[in-house]
Amino acid sequence: MRRLIAITLGLMALVGIGFLALNPQILQSASDRAVRIVEFLNPEWGAQVRLGSSKPVSDLLAEKGFRLGSPAFIRIFKQESELELWLLRGDRFELFETYPICTWSGEIGPKLAEGDGQSPEGFYAVGLKQLNPNSNYFRAFNLGFPNAYDRTFGRSGSFLMVHGDCVSIGCYAMTDRVIGDIYTVVEAALQAGQSEVRVHAFPFRMTDKVLAEKDGHRWASYWSNLKEGYDFFERTKQPPKAYVCNGRYAFTPSATDRCEPIAAW
Repeated sequence: MRRLIAITLGLMALVGIGFLALNPQILQSASDRAVRIVEFLNPEWGAQVRLGSSKPVSDLLAEKGFRLGSPAFIRIFKQESELELWLLRGDRFELFETYPICTWSGEIGPKLAEGDGQSPEGFYAVGLKQLNPNSNYFRAFNLGFPNAYDRTFGRSGSFLMVHGDCVSIGCYAMTDRVIGDIYTVVEAALQAGQSEVRVHAFPFRMTDKVLAEKDGHRWASYWSNLKEGYDFFERTKQPPKAYVCNGRYAFTPSATDRCEPIAAW
């Protein structure tokens, strides 16, 4: 999918000036421009990139037995370019929808410094103050990078978002229609009383098999630590509260550990 978007953006750059002169209607969002070109190349690809419904998200939720205001949880997988939106049903979270990430930047591995072009990996929390309904990228919410873990290791960066407009310089970018639905669900959950929406960003789906294949990678130890949080949710279907304890992520710290919670603003 990322390769497809890169090709699309390249085509847009080649034909952009002349096309703008010939067709003023192209002056819409970057995501819509990309989708139109993708759909011209292959209608099935276009449908996958757009992935959204003209129905209100409240109707989509009702069709699956959810409602606006239910507590929410998000998982991001870089390598697969997927974002999962989970909602609470009873005492366990259930998957509402899996959306394709239109584009992200950098490579698998954590963000280390301002300007490195990396999209973050780790455990984050989003509160009401982190929402931006008037973003230049349609809708956006700030992941809260750097979190307590990132600060422990001197990592720097700002304005790391999940947003629309299908353009990324360190963010996770969705199409406008998709971020509209996600944003609506996150905002409703927070306004209904959820203190924070946890967002877990992984390099890939953290199976034993895939992690074994990454043995020897410079970030293998870090990813093993991320897998502890991944496995916690897989076992319990409850997103764990993350802490940084003695230079590691922890999810069930003891009273004797020196820990700082990962918290929303």
